[in-house]
Amino acid sequence: MPARSRNGPAVGDDALAPGPALAHASALLTQRGFHEVARNARGDSLYLARGNDPGRLRLSNHARTPKQRRGHPEVLASLVIRQPRNPSQIAVMVETALRDFAGGQRRRDQAATGKDSTIGA
Repeated sequence: MPARSRNGPAVGDDALAPGPALAHASALLTQRGFHEVARNARGDSLYLARGNDPGRLRLSNHARTPKQRRGHPEVLASLVIRQPRNPSQIAVMVETALRDFAGGQRRRDQAATGKDSTIGA
């Protein structure tokens, strides 16, 4: 019987540990036009960008602290993998991170132009 993760469905025999799962997520994001622009000293967080956009998508095995969020507003979304995940779960997490990244871009661009998307709605 497949192992069950603490916060989700059974992960099965094809589950990847957090490190390889993050590498798989990075490969999926590379296929979607992202490239690595930075990595922290420990190597447990990497930052991806798409094209010349200054926004970053962060991949890590841990969440950011409020201080880190304030100090790095260029990070528009994070994908955090703390537990083993199978490839299909990782693909869903990547799609969610892409949606969050697009939302972060919209919020950033609206703030830069001073427009509020709720006005006139």
